[in-house]
Amino acid sequence: MTIPIEGETIQIHSYKHNGRIHRVWQETMVLKGTKNIFIGANERTLVTESDGRTWLTREPSICYFHAEHWFNIICMLREDGVYYYCNMSSPYVFDNNAIKYIDYDLDIKVFPDMSYTLLDEDEYEQHKKEMGYPEVIDKILKRNVTKLVGWIKQKRGPFAPDFIEVWTNRYLFNKEMHSNEK
Repeated sequence: MTIPIEGETIQIHSYKHNGRIHRVWQETMVLKGTKNIFIGANERTLVTESDGRTWLTREPSICYFHAEHWFNIICMLREDGVYYYCNMSSPYVFDNNAIKYIDYDLDIKVFPDMSYTLLDEDEYEQHKKEMGYPEVIDKILKRNVTKLVGWIKQKRGPFAPDFIEVWTNRYLFNKEMHSNEK
């Protein structure tokens, strides 16, 4: 498997279980790429929905993906603090200059005070029936919701106090380097 290179710009592709594209983020800067972890950043990037609608992200975000966990975490840097949007998803793959994963509907929104809410349980149940999620996927996802809640409570991974500062600084450094190259 190829690994994204720090400073490169790649896309992020979200699919649904049936193989259809769900959403594409046009430009995300690679901050770290290894065999298992991808950390990227984007700001005011174009997002294209499956129905062709487009929108721009509003704030800078640090994105965390892992090749062994069934979730990814988007850290949105807002004026009143960091909000986290956690997607229950397949582990990512890096293919054809894009991070790719299957979105499994369930989401956890985490607020700056580390309180959180599980979202889209109705959508998950509906898609589970419509797309025939296997029982094994259902069990994996439920186990990973528990794991993710543990990370939130223990302030692990992207929820660790210094995570945002470290990766925001890396993003600003890379952004500056690339603007000087132009």
